[in-house]
Amino acid sequence: MSKAARERSARERLSAERKRQAARAKQRRLLAIVLGSVVAVAVIVVGTVLIVDRQRDNGKAEAYTGALAPLSRQQDGSIVMAQPGVTKPELEIFEDFQCPVCKQFEDSSGKTILELAREGKVKVVYRPFHLFGQQRDPIKINSLRSAEAALCVPADKWISYHHALFRFQPREGDEGFAPDDLVKWGKDVGVTDANFEKCVRDEEKKTQVQAMTKYALQDRRVEGTPTVFLNGQKLEMGQVMNPGALRATVDQARASGK
Repeated sequence: MSKAARERSARERLSAERKRQAARAKQRRLLAIVLGSVVAVAVIVVGTVLIVDRQRDNGKAEAYTGALAPLSRQQDGSIVMAQPGVTKPELEIFEDFQCPVCKQFEDSSGKTILELAREGKVKVVYRPFHLFGQQRDPIKINSLRSAEAALCVPADKWISYHHALFRFQPREGDEGFAPDDLVKWGKDVGVTDANFEKCVRDEEKKTQVQAMTKYALQDRRVEGTPTVFLNGQKLEMGQVMNPGALRATVDQARASGK
């Protein structure tokens, strides 16, 4: 092999080695980026869990202090929130306090519902019932205990207690809504009725919850929660979970006079 050929071969080997080194360096950088991203996500997740856990550990419910349309309880146990004289459109909310999607609905659209009622644009009817877990099991009857307690709360404290039940909703598979907590949260939000604690602990509203559950499942054919009706027409989840879409749907119903 000539000297020129040997030099060319050496240059080619050197060039190939540099390319391999550059490729390895690039792989190391990519790996570092990926690992860094994983660590960052893990930190965020852990931080979020810790924040939620701190909120749960605090365990103190807070009274709602904003302006509200008047609230009243109907004979069947449902709660009406509406300005005087407002009967249409009527927004009915079928919910279960153990339902994770109901919590998402409350978090996304709950404030808008309060605003619409306060503005006199809609009559809201809250219809809690017992959908999750029909067996007498400490975990499976979380929804029953919470619904019973909610019916023990005076109408004027409904929104505050409603917020507390979703805020402290137990994770799926966890036992929660213990009687001690249900009583404490009521007192936290200002329930002073001497019969409230007895009502919760003795499950005095069990029969009424069962009747409301029958009404939801059999009479109104509710198949899941949350289920929201506007003037008797079931709304799509896209309308329900999007505050802007929900407001637009209510405004359209008002404009049409239906």
